[in-house]
Amino acid sequence: MGQLKGRWLWLALGLLVVLSPLGLLAEGAAWGEWAPEELEGMLGFVPAGLHSLSGIWQAPLPDYGLGGLPPSVGYVLSAIVGVGCVLGVTWLLGRWLSHGPSDG
Repeated sequence: MGQLKGRWLWLALGLLVVLSPLGLLAEGAAWGEWAPEELEGMLGFVPAGLHSLSGIWQAPLPDYGLGGLPPSVGYVLSAIVGVGCVLGVTWLLGRWLSHGPSDG
């Protein structure tokens, strides 16, 4: 029965991966990826914590852009890299957790 649950989880993940390019059809910023200026326009203010911490992290590929490539290609490549990272970390964590206590 556990193998069947695992298969459904992989199918669900695959479906989400296939559906992710639908974000290319959306207008405006992705949910939760707002710059402080965008939040101020939507809310009328910027939360103090966000304002003080907004300069700490700079995205390695701002707006999913890869120099010289169309934005849609950068978006899809970012999705592939992200899925690969999540799968890799999940696989490593599963391998690490599946080993029982050592016999020695």
